[in-house]
Amino acid sequence: MDAIWTLGLMTGTVLDGEIDIALLRSDGERIAEFGPARLASYPRDLRPLLRETFEAAARWNFEGPEPTIFAEAERALTLGQAEAVARFLAEEGVDRSAVAAVGFHGQTVLHRRREPARLGATRQLGDGALMARELGIPVVFDFRSADVAAGGQGAPLAPVYHAALLRHAGAGPDTAILNLGGVGNITWADESGGLHAFDTGPANAPLNDWVRAHTGEEMDWDGRLGAVGRVDEERLAGLLDHPYLAAPYPKSLDRNDFTSRMADGLSLEDGAALLTAFTAASVARGLERLPGRPRRLALSGGGRRNPTLSRMIAERCGVEVVDADRLGLRGDAVEAECFAFLAARVLRGLPLGFPGTTGVPVPTPGGRIARPD
Repeated sequence: MDAIWTLGLMTGTVLDGEIDIALLRSDGERIAEFGPARLASYPRDLRPLLRETFEAAARWNFEGPEPTIFAEAERALTLGQAEAVARFLAEEGVDRSAVAAVGFHGQTVLHRRREPARLGATRQLGDGALMARELGIPVVFDFRSADVAAGGQGAPLAPVYHAALLRHAGAGPDTAILNLGGVGNITWADESGGLHAFDTGPANAPLNDWVRAHTGEEMDWDGRLGAVGRVDEERLAGLLDHPYLAAPYPKSLDRNDFTSRMADGLSLEDGAALLTAFTAASVARGLERLPGRPRRLALSGGGRRNPTLSRMIAERCGVEVVDADRLGLRGDAVEAECFAFLAARVLRGLPLGFPGTTGVPVPTPGGRIARPD
């Protein structure tokens, strides 16, 4: 298959009100060309609706009928993202006929990891058929369900793209990619090309929630609060006893598995420092699980813009930390590019999950395709 243009969409669990959009030309195995990318804002009233939906999802917890708010939020989210895509293509001067497919991840509202006696479960809101009709472009969606049904975690799905990025950048097994979204996830390719990947722990979600609850701000801008706070090392050590951090991978997390309640009772600044340090220390615990040790972490995602978090990761992990942009990559666009890449893989019937990433017994395809007609 020749390289094709696909468009990827991603909205993370930090609920920052932004839609990541990126065009990528690939064959689902190698990156041929990076296209335009941007962050687009949701309609103003959508973010409060999604927050309410997250709360309903946590109460539901995969028990009984889905909350009725899911249908309302799914339609609003789909139309909001379709409008953002149409505007993006028009402003970038890209003809819709040039786009082979849109990779529409949708919004994760709840994720339950697999356990020995129980299959996992995952729910992303996103109506692929509605988006295909709105845009007149095939839409690939529902990327995770087949993996979960096959006994996998359904996450992380980014490693196959992360590995392609590392190859594209000429980086070897001395470098791993650490994406810092709502949850942190790491990808490392060993010397034989084998993929090792998992969710390391929380990233931005607990810290953002803590700052929002105490100040109304959306995040710890430039890591200023965490920088002046004091890390309670004794409390941190207790948090690091969590069994997830010691568990072997494959493994994955929901944003609610680690919350801002870890900092309850602390001042604003000390709570920010503790939550930032916990994210960094959970990465260090994750590195201990790998069969080899990368010497450099390339950071992608919004968390890489927090210099306090980057510094703590370097200190607590004993590695060099670099912004993915320094490797010629686009740290803000990686997740959207990923779902453009995965869309190309779905069109080719290539696997999305692997034994060393999601924990499926064999490499497993996934995704569904909705066509405009």
